[in-house]
Amino acid sequence: MDTDIGALLVIFTEFYYWLTVALMFLIHVGFCLYEVGVSRRKNMMHTLLKNTMLIPLVTVTFYLFGWWIYFAFPNGPFIFEGKGLIDAPNALPWSELMGTHLGGPPAEGSVTTADDNAFWARINGVFWAAFLLFSWTAASIVSGSVIERIRSSAFWIIAVLVGSCTWIIDAAWGWHWDGWMVKLLGYHDAYASGVIHAIAGGAALAVLIKLGPRIGKFAADGTPRDIPPRNPWLVAIGLFLIYTGFWGFYVACNVPIIGAGDIGAGGATFTATNIYLTPTTLSAITFNFLMSLTGGLLAGYAVSRGDAFWTYSGGLAGIITASAGNDLYHPIQAMFIGAIGVVIAYKMHFWVERKFKVDDAVGAVAVHGYAGFAGLVIAGFMLWGHPSSAFEGYAAITPWGQFAGAVIMFFVLGFAPAYILASVLSAAGMLRVPREIEIAGLDFAEESAAREAAAEVEAAEKQPA
Repeated sequence: MDTDIGALLVIFTEFYYWLTVALMFLIHVGFCLYEVGVSRRKNMMHTLLKNTMLIPLVTVTFYLFGWWIYFAFPNGPFIFEGKGLIDAPNALPWSELMGTHLGGPPAEGSVTTADDNAFWARINGVFWAAFLLFSWTAASIVSGSVIERIRSSAFWIIAVLVGSCTWIIDAAWGWHWDGWMVKLLGYHDAYASGVIHAIAGGAALAVLIKLGPRIGKFAADGTPRDIPPRNPWLVAIGLFLIYTGFWGFYVACNVPIIGAGDIGAGGATFTATNIYLTPTTLSAITFNFLMSLTGGLLAGYAVSRGDAFWTYSGGLAGIITASAGNDLYHPIQAMFIGAIGVVIAYKMHFWVERKFKVDDAVGAVAVHGYAGFAGLVIAGFMLWGHPSSAFEGYAAITPWGQFAGAVIMFFVLGFAPAYILASVLSAAGMLRVPREIEIAGLDFAEESAAREAAAEVEAAEKQPA
């Protein structure tokens, strides 16, 4: 930090991202309440612990290799301009910058004095944590859809795949300011309609196909039965906490302050930017977040004819649909785009359920996957011709570039890897709980196993030496 202004910028940025992490934590409180509210009483604790334990598992794997993927893979690798992996000394788990560090002289040759003192020594931990919370979100999206019949161990393996591997690959490709999709396709996804939501929705759909529906979900003639939420109050509170956490999510997708010269602009002024380093403001996303939430709630209420579950879910789907372009939309555009996405997601959910017998317990594929896919495509038309980057030589935003990006997010990086993994787990008998356990309840089965283990220990203690 060679000047007082430089020091203030770094310290302000550090505190800014630290606050976003605290806010985003509420998303996961919301997910836990939401999923428990949907689960029937016999599966409540299994659902809660399944979603809670992804936090430590994704955290340690994201520390070991997930963070490195984001910086190392923006070229594909080898997809764009024949370039390979990028050096990422700040993201290797053994780097001095991946731990407690006060900005002294660098001890490693791969870490420059500029990196060490002016930026990464203070910023790396909070950047890592912000992306980690994105990773938890991606994995938790899958969690809700598969409740009441998946083995916890199988879900945790899938959570690591989505949270620490596939979503961060798509972030490197389409969310990194230098990602090949941004350069070549003009891909624009400022607040992660595709990068987090479409990929997680695609992964959830793949797992659901291999997992199968809950017992009793479909009648003998294939007609779907409604399994209403056990506790609508928990669902409502959970979704409002997710809305609240999304404030941190949106703000974490921005760079709070950057010199105009650093992004190729003239003058000596400063600006906030989105993740692609194109200018935006907190006012812009405040307008558009609230207007897309409004459009989603109104459309959810209308299309579901006042169903509370889909009204609240519609608010979330509205935000997700508009997120791809909410740095640039007019607030009225954001409202209508959010509403359109909710209608698409709602109709798609019930069509897929009837046609393919897919049992998505919380509508996660619809709210995140279909809405995210639609949001990317809509952004291609609404933002057609707008620069995708502040830097020269990048493709402009187009409908075909956004559609290609949506396919990559939902199918290539979302659906395909999860389907392969779920198929392997299913073939090994590791994906779904046995029928008798599902009928009795996953909580009851785990309590019985615990009691049996305790009885065995007690019997062993009573044996003579």
